Amino acid sequence: MSEHPKPSQRARALVRGGYDMHVHIDPDFVPRITDDITLARRCLELGTAGFQLKSHYSSTAERARTVNAAVPGVRAIGAIVLNRAVGGINPLAVEIAARAGARTVWMPTVHAANEIDEVHSFAPGAPMPVWMRFEMQLREAGLAAQAVEVLDADGRLLEQTQAVIEVAARHQLVLATGHLARDEIFAVVDGALRAGVRDVVVTHPEFPSQNLSLDDQLALAQRGALLERCFTTPYTGKVGWEQVFAGVRATGVANNVLSTDLGQVFNPPVEDGMALFADRFLEAGFSEEEVHMMVVTNTRRLAGEDQP
Repeated sequence: MSEHPKPSQRARALVRGGYDMHVHIDPDFVPRITDDITLARRCLELGTAGFQLKSHYSSTAERARTVNAAVPGVRAIGAIVLNRAVGGINPLAVEIAARAGARTVWMPTVHAANEIDEVHSFAPGAPMPVWMRFEMQLREAGLAAQAVEVLDADGRLLEQTQAVIEVAARHQLVLATGHLARDEIFAVVDGALRAGVRDVVVTHPEFPSQNLSLDDQLALAQRGALLERCFTTPYTGKVGWEQVFAGVRATGVANNVLSTDLGQVFNPPVEDGMALFADRFLEAGFSEEEVHMMVVTNTRRLAGEDQP
């Protein structure tokens, strides 16, 4: 995609004060459309509160602190994803990231058993995820990663998974499900809520490797999880826009949060993503109040802005 739409001024105003809690930008393992300092400056110009840095391969906690020192007035947030590069389900890595200021811990993404053991088909014309190409390069270099398991053979949380959840509860991190499969998602969500994790997020439930039914999405929302809708999933044609809207309608706006998952060189500028997403929801008949709930109220909740 070489040409991209521009957000409306109405949408620009709606997203002010909100966070984009899911971006992939430089420095990273592949070229990205922007870097963290530049994005922070753009957020300052546009009036958005900040963004969360996501890397599939390393903690971004220390990096976020550097961005915050360089660009006062905007908040960059660090996170950690439990893929093989950080030891998989590694409570020590989560503890260190939390003490360095990380806000979110994602369950495995690129190294989830759900991604490594299965091949998911995308709609015709939908681009292969950037990380998938990179994983293929690693395999060609003889560095194929083993799947990161979160459950035992009986479907129960592994001891290490429970330990990660306990670290998340102690530090009140956001716990997100990453690219886990359906049964893994339910087990992790239930375990996290049982342990006292306040904010549990189901990552892009309509993405092809998750593809949760509306009934499953509703069940997770009723448990207390937030459902994260990512702009890139429908924008790149991996699912239809109506599938995203239907998921929000079925589960209720208050139980949903919007993010972009942007940073790819072929996609729109990261700073445009939340407003573009807001425009699509407005066009689909959602009210300004409903959109504000998903792009500001709930993103600020996940950023920890509403905690004492």
